[in-house]
Order: sequence, then structure tokens, then C-alpha cells
Amino acid sequence: MTSVVDTNVILVANGQHQDISPACVVACALKLQSIMTGGRIALDQGFEILLEYQNKTTPKKNNRPGDAFVKWALQNNANSRLCDLVPLEPHPERRYKSFPDDARLANFDPPDRKFVAVAAAHEKRPPILQAADSKWLGWTPSLEEHGITVDFLCPADIQRFHDIKFGND
Repeated sequence: MTSVVDTNVILVANGQHQDISPACVVACALKLQSIMTGGRIALDQGFEILLEYQNKTTPKKNNRPGDAFVKWALQNNANSRLCDLVPLEPHPERRYKSFPDDARLANFDPPDRKFVAVAAAHEKRPPILQAADSKWLGWTPSLEEHGITVDFLCPADIQRFHDIKFGND
């Protein structure tokens, strides 16, 4: 199965996210391991995703699960058996042409749009793996209407963050 991996999955697996449960750290590490041992990843051809991964991790220095995944992605991005490189066309308002033209997504974080754009432009519409960014909970219904799915690896953690952030105690 092919997946688009949000950077926060990597950071959580590395223990680089505050207030996350140990179960979430394990879930993210196991998901990354399963991709490396039998899955596939979708990245953009311009390597924006890989550059973000590298800017937030130390794949050459550390042996944390997220760092190992970034190293694997760097080593295998040209291997079509393990990685799909998706072309993204720029768009003046939405950032990417494949990012949905939907007013409900107007406030979607610009740096995260590349993950949605890759999923939307990919012929098989792979799920986006998400760990701890609670804003995605609000965007998911709109994304699903455009055929884009989000796989929340840590539903209890993300709901807790959402409740704290948006006052739903």
C-alpha cells in the first residue's frame, strides 16, 4: 500500500513531539517500519516533502525510527518499486493545482498543502498519514469529498489536542 507521510508522523516516531502518548510514538514508529519493509511512499517530484523531512530530522546522525525512515526515503526515492514521485503544478492561490478548490479549505496550512496535493495528484489517491496535527480533524470531511483520505494513527491523542485547542473539554 502506498502512503503520503506527514512530517509529524516522523517527528512523533522520533519522540520529537511534546505531550504525545507513548502508544502514539509506538504506533508511528511501527507504521514507518511497515512502510520500509513492505509498503510504498508517495513524494512530490520537486522534493519539497523530502526537504521538509530533512530539515526537521537528522537521518545521518541518529538511529531514531523517524530518522531511519527519512534515510530510507532518501535512499529509495528513485526506486519506483518503493516510491512514487508525483509531479505538482504550482497554482497562484492554492499553491498547487491539485490542492482542492474548496472555500472550506481556504485556511489550510500552506506548508501542509503539499501532502494533500500529492495525494490528490496521485492516480491511486493514497491516504495521508497523520499523527498529531489536530487541525486536520476539521479539514477531513472536506478532503474526503474530494477523494482524499486521512489516516489518523493516534486518534485519542489528536482528539485530545483538538479539544484543548478548540475548547471542547
